Amino acid sequence: MKDGTKRGDIHPGLVVKIVLKADQRSGKLTEGVVKKLLTNSHLHPHGIKVMLEDGQVGRVKEIIE
Repeated sequence: MKDGTKRGDIHPGLVVKIVLKADQRSGKLTEGVVKKLLTNSHLHPHGIKVMLEDGQVGRVKEIIE
């Protein structure tokens, strides 16, 4: 399973699990479909930041497909 730290693995329409800023302490994951990528760098150790189609923003922790 890909972990979401590589920008090249993520694209709009992909189903992912992200951690929202408010949930970083608890580690609670939110599932959704990627609308757009917000991180410009090729790699990010905490996960690429994305916006989901419902408008929520967070870092990708798991790629579902």
